[in-house]
Amino acid sequence: MDIVAKANKLIQASEDVIMMCVGQPSAPAPKTARDAAKVAIDNGRIGYTDASGIGPLRVRIAKHYLEQHNVDIDPKRIIVTNGSSCAFTLSFLSIFEIGARVAIPSPGYPAYRNILRSLSMEAVEIDTKAQSGWVLTPQLLKEAHALKPLDGLLIANPNNPNGTMLEASAFKELQETCAQLGIKFISDEIYHGLTYGQKEISALCVSDDCIVINSFSKYFCMTGWRVGWMIVPVNMIVTVNRLQQNLFICAPEISQIAALHAFDGLEELERTKAGYLKNRTLLLENLPKMGLSEIMPVDGAFYCYANVEAYTQNSESLCADILANANLALTPGVDFDSKNGNKWIRLSFAGSNQDMQKGLERLGNYLDTKS
Repeated sequence: MDIVAKANKLIQASEDVIMMCVGQPSAPAPKTARDAAKVAIDNGRIGYTDASGIGPLRVRIAKHYLEQHNVDIDPKRIIVTNGSSCAFTLSFLSIFEIGARVAIPSPGYPAYRNILRSLSMEAVEIDTKAQSGWVLTPQLLKEAHALKPLDGLLIANPNNPNGTMLEASAFKELQETCAQLGIKFISDEIYHGLTYGQKEISALCVSDDCIVINSFSKYFCMTGWRVGWMIVPVNMIVTVNRLQQNLFICAPEISQIAALHAFDGLEELERTKAGYLKNRTLLLENLPKMGLSEIMPVDGAFYCYANVEAYTQNSESLCADILANANLALTPGVDFDSKNGNKWIRLSFAGSNQDMQKGLERLGNYLDTKS
């Protein structure tokens, strides 16, 4: 993410940069969360918690699954983590050995492959196509498994960077295919709550034999608080807790307290989501007019993934030039797809509507000079 570093340097130098490169809400954590954190600080010491997290938060997360998915989860299966990144590491270490082959859709979140490789595991990237809605199908998974057996599959639904989402029946079929082939299933549900049509499905609605990962970063607007969670099968509870104790100790207590009370701020969070919907409409209406193509409807998350082939075969250079000449930060597709991402860019619409309008104006003016 060199663009982010360059953009931040410009901002530090008082440049007016519009940040459409980072998947970070511009809205703060809900007031209920911030107020609870203030009270906790005023009350005294903030310290270690149980490795799995404070009891009330785990109970509230379990209640969330009952409310949203009609799934009854034992809070003992919930481990509160230092964001979803920590949960990925714990998941991989808990269920895979060195050399394990873990499938991930491409394009996809780059941290998946980077964390796997850092743990001496192999990220098996399965190409998906815009023409088929960026969907990883059971057939594609079977073909990859037939070439050389896979140990796991990690999938985000909704997806980053393209915002597409599998329908419930397709998601269920993919999960069942993993069970048939003996492939461990890890579901990244970090963008749950941020959907704009059909409701998302949790892997827990299909089977308990999976790992579910989520976070307070996206829907709850708590990126800097570094708090998330994972839900594991009963037979993994002890292993994951031991790893958590030794690697991370626990998620910050102050963040856990704030996260617990974030559930009381849903009305505020839904207003923030309504802003994303407005931004989404703005981008979907205007990007095609600029010559950007193959943009999916964006079922969820807060990203548009756009083909820039009309202007370049090198999206990395294009994004660098846009930043230098238009003070607009966008993410090149090669961050998400090293093979085919040179023709794509990702635009985040998690910012304010005013910033989206400014960003589109700057992008349009820049592209006019390239026509």
